[in-house]
Amino acid sequence: MALRTILTAGDEMLQKKCRPVTAFDDRLATLLDDMTETLLQSGGVGLAAPQVGVLRRVVVLLDINKDEEVVELVNPEVIEMNELEKTVEGCLSVPGKYGYVMRPTHAKIATATGLTGRATAWSLSASATRLSIWTVICSPKRFWNTWIWSRNKL
Repeated sequence: MALRTILTAGDEMLQKKCRPVTAFDDRLATLLDDMTETLLQSGGVGLAAPQVGVLRRVVVLLDINKDEEVVELVNPEVIEMNELEKTVEGCLSVPGKYGYVMRPTHAKIATATGLTGRATAWSLSASATRLSIWTVICSPKRFWNTWIWSRNKL
């Protein structure tokens, strides 16, 4: 495992569209391991592959409801969500900034899980949903700071 550099706002890579993962191989295993180590060292709770310069639809999250177990999502897609609520969020790629965003209180995410490539549906609520939605949104092409209501630091 190796730490990867987290790209910050202004880096063009963060504005590009990610491609789906098609090969569940050693390269993906290395990416997932590196992203996990980077996330754990960063103090964050979610990291999408474009944040470390890889244009693939890969996300790692800390599941704060399960003793901060790391969850690996490959090719995630939101398939269901309920009402939105206003919440405060930050982003590892925009250090020190926080803003208001609208996020669902519950969502279901379809994904291939880790290296198996096995299709799975995750049902998430509360903070896990907010985090997952953010990383799923960030992963395909919508960078966090384009979604915030206020760029004022709280």
